[in-house]
Amino acid sequence: MAETASHGGSDTSGNPIVDLANQFHVEWPFLIAQIINFCIVAFILYRFAFKPILATVEKRQQKIAEGLQYAEEMKAKLAEAEKKEAETLRNAREEAKSILEETRQSAKVFMEKHSQEAIAKAEEILAKAEQRIEHEHKAMLSEVRQEIARLVVLTAGKVLRKELSEQDKTQYSESAARELAATES
Repeated sequence: MAETASHGGSDTSGNPIVDLANQFHVEWPFLIAQIINFCIVAFILYRFAFKPILATVEKRQQKIAEGLQYAEEMKAKLAEAEKKEAETLRNAREEAKSILEETRQSAKVFMEKHSQEAIAKAEEILAKAEQRIEHEHKAMLSEVRQEIARLVVLTAGKVLRKELSEQDKTQYSESAARELAATES
């Protein structure tokens, strides 16, 4: 008991916590002051350090979550845009094919139309040329008949040895031309 009197001066034997505290030379007023100081420091750290840090961490986690969500949305939009682009390209190819086919058909119709027009013009030119040839042929035959009739009259005049008047010459020429025309028909 002399030991307890030298450390605290009170006799508290029998309590295991007090005995343990006395064994480690714990002084209660300092321990309570340390516990109060620790609580004050813990409160100040929590209030001014941990709470803002936790708020910042939470904001960053929220921003990261928003960024991931935005990235997912952008990925979905990109996939949709690529799908639309592929569909647009497919539609453009189909439209280009149809335009090309229409152009080919139009060109074919245009060529056929112009070919038919050219054939019609050629036939028209040939018909006009045949008419002109026939007209010239008739004119030439008429000239030949008149020349033959003139020669017949001259020959007849020489054969008869007489000089024919203009009226006789015309009459003989016309009758000779009629006879030639009758024999050709």
